[in-house]
Amino acid sequence: MALRKELTVRKLEDEPTRQKALAVLESVYRTEKGWVADPDSLLPASDLNNPAVSWFVAERNGEAIGVTRVLYEIPFELYGNYGFQLENPGLDVEAFVRNNRIAEVGRFAVLPEYRNKILVAAILMRAAATETVERRFTHFITDVFAADPNSPYQFHRRILGFETVATHDHGELDMESKRITMLLDLQAAYRRLKRGKNWIFRYITQGWNEQVLEQLSA
Repeated sequence: MALRKELTVRKLEDEPTRQKALAVLESVYRTEKGWVADPDSLLPASDLNNPAVSWFVAERNGEAIGVTRVLYEIPFELYGNYGFQLENPGLDVEAFVRNNRIAEVGRFAVLPEYRNKILVAAILMRAAATETVERRFTHFITDVFAADPNSPYQFHRRILGFETVATHDHGELDMESKRITMLLDLQAAYRRLKRGKNWIFRYITQGWNEQVLEQLSA
């Protein structure tokens, strides 16, 4: 209960908050994981004024403990260079991308001492999902590392309902591991979580307006 009362999340909109987010990325992506040489490359200052990208920062009593990013204009041409292997070879990727509005959620990083606190992951996903559905996007796509012991794979699959759509061996981050590409149908996830009536559904949809709820229930 103490963590719930002390935990907040905010959208990154100024340089002081960017520095807090960079400290989390520095700790996790460079010092702990060794995935990047320069965390600034992950979160450039230009992201502050870019409507195509949103960063969210989870804080405990003002201390940044986790971050995630939503990318609304995905450079799908880059995915073609990653050596994608589709789980369903019959999937028409071009048609799917053309007929749906897909946002990429990623750059997920939580300080080690908070990784066993599901509330931290939940509050970041609540912020990301709220803005994404308000902007009328239909799907989330994300990559996770198969070899990462701290991968959010199980949380994404078992709790939220992401499905594996492809694997690939290369990406932006310096990690020798197979990447698992996962997709979440936001409307289907909403309906499934609503039927389950669990606390995750109530927590993530807290404060959603009636228009959004009607849109997802249609």
